[in-house]
Amino acid sequence: MAGLATSFGSGAMTNPIDDFLKASTLFVIGSNTTEEHPIIALRIKQAAQKGAKLIVADPREINLCRFANIWLRQRPGTDIALINAMMKVILDERLEDGEFIQERTEGFDEFARALRQVNVPEASQITGVPVEDIVEAARMYATSKPASIAYSMGITQHTHGTGNVMSLANLAMMTGNIGKPGAGINPLRGQNNVQGACDMGALPATLPAYQQVADEQVRRRFEAAWGMPVPAEKGLTVSEMTAAAGAGKIRAMYVVGENPVLSDPDSTHVRHALDNLAFLVVQDIFLTETAQLADVVLPASSFAEKDGTFTNTERRVQRVRKAIEPLAGTRPDWRITCAIAQRLSGHGFDYEGPEDIFAEIAAVTPSYHGITYERLEKGGIQWPCPDQSHPGTPILHVDGFARPSKKGKFVPVDYSGPAETPDEEFPLMLITGRRLTHYHTGVQTRRVKGLQELAPEELVEISPVDAETMGIEDGDMVRVSSRRGRLEAKSRVTERSLPGSVFMSFHYHESPANVLTNPALDPVAKIPEFKTCAVRVERI
Repeated sequence: MAGLATSFGSGAMTNPIDDFLKASTLFVIGSNTTEEHPIIALRIKQAAQKGAKLIVADPREINLCRFANIWLRQRPGTDIALINAMMKVILDERLEDGEFIQERTEGFDEFARALRQVNVPEASQITGVPVEDIVEAARMYATSKPASIAYSMGITQHTHGTGNVMSLANLAMMTGNIGKPGAGINPLRGQNNVQGACDMGALPATLPAYQQVADEQVRRRFEAAWGMPVPAEKGLTVSEMTAAAGAGKIRAMYVVGENPVLSDPDSTHVRHALDNLAFLVVQDIFLTETAQLADVVLPASSFAEKDGTFTNTERRVQRVRKAIEPLAGTRPDWRITCAIAQRLSGHGFDYEGPEDIFAEIAAVTPSYHGITYERLEKGGIQWPCPDQSHPGTPILHVDGFARPSKKGKFVPVDYSGPAETPDEEFPLMLITGRRLTHYHTGVQTRRVKGLQELAPEELVEISPVDAETMGIEDGDMVRVSSRRGRLEAKSRVTERSLPGSVFMSFHYHESPANVLTNPALDPVAKIPEFKTCAVRVERI
């Protein structure tokens, strides 16, 4: 996006994690880093303690706010208005990096014309962030370089998530903060091998290494490697599959290592869609809420029971080594998949082990061409790594962008707000996220006694202002309702919540937050709007 296709098309960090320690300024937006990515948060806090400036943009008072020079407390879903206002200040005060723009980018004149229409006081009204804070943050990011951006799903999980990311790309290019140590745009992945799964083509429109299925030359290369035709049409995203199942257009589904009954938006509809299937297969290490609905459950092995590789958020490919033998009756995922394919008369699924599979990955994936198990024995390698003499690529876009011109392209982004806003019936905005003690839908962590003792139940975080208005005291049982469903949980009255908003995690099946959330999709990325929906909170 915005000329940064290699990294943003894949959601990969442009710079390594340790580069946070080289930054003069860190801009963290849409990421509760200390709870969602605690190891990366340590680097950010270390950088701040060593003197780096820290800008945090988040509606909630997250832990990093205690280390921040500036906390921009924007209203949920107003990120584009905030970023555009910062860029307008940079343009007005001539703080942009003219040399970088001239030599490394294109489309700036058109972008600047659009940016001149931005009104900073109006943006302040939209976001709730004082004008003086917007100005100070813009000056800090533009002048104290190198400056690094870190973001997570608080940016992407909106109906305008693509626009959010493109705005950040514009900001980084405008100030020359790309392709340099301590700079870059760094999306923090939500799970340990999400990056690797996407690299392998686990996306509806791509083959491995983000090669487009619509490209005939790409399909021909894979057809030659695999000895079979490759469909030219892109597939469906998870949300689109759920909708199709509910409409009866998909009759069977194979779910691997995912728990959509708790993790997907409007989960009442998700249950209906899965119930509407003629056949549901779930492959997992526990009998999840989704597996309980399945016709067949295939018991898989955990990470500690298998060999292979993970590719982490900084594009680092690393070996995973089996520590213990798989439990009786379980198999590693690759063995299950190959066994099913062979029973369906599939060819090419006779691998001897994960190393064979990785050799094929390297052969068909240009960014992995130079990576082998032998090299990985000496440590992880960051892609792209085009040949076996290449050391890997810690920093992307050093010599150019992944476009024919090698130049990054500015794309104007107009502000658009959340798909659903508060009204008289549903006067509060719900923000969802994770907590430090539990992980995702709690399938694994809620089985750990110590973690359960720390966080045994869901808490609805509400500001003292809203709590007083609604007659709610800390610890009261409350009912939270949206246009899609309702749940009950205990309240936590806290200054962490911005007045007009409440926060919940989605770890607890007893209080499933995604009963409430909005399945409206980003029109480009097709990501649901998990991060904002209108709700009502009532004391029971």
